[in-house]
Amino acid sequence: MEGVLRCVVGYAGGHEPNPTYKQMKDFTECCLVEFDPSAVSLEDLLIEFGRMHSPTSQRSRQYRSVISYSNEEQKETAEEYVDGLKSSQRGEIYTKVEKMTKFYQAEEYHQNYIAKMSGKSLY
Repeated sequence: MEGVLRCVVGYAGGHEPNPTYKQMKDFTECCLVEFDPSAVSLEDLLIEFGRMHSPTSQRSRQYRSVISYSNEEQKETAEEYVDGLKSSQRGEIYTKVEKMTKFYQAEEYHQNYIAKMSGKSLY
């Protein structure tokens, strides 16, 4: 996607240091997306996020639906997005909005996984 500078798979939201895929404990698998806001808006990224998964599926902590924010402006935008989902979707919305905690990069075999398995990149 134009404007995305970097997308890294990793783990966030937990408390014990240095999680791994096999020892994730209380972390959630996530993507850290660095983007140029002059080229792509957070709103557009959230729409793409919504296309990639169902916010109405309740999942384990490891695979739950969460939007992490770094500042108050991102928090407000994410909350507006989730509120919009709640008013337009049938069923309960399980997507949470939470302050970003320490991010740990996942193992190399998780990076660009779709491209490695299918030869197709998301970006």
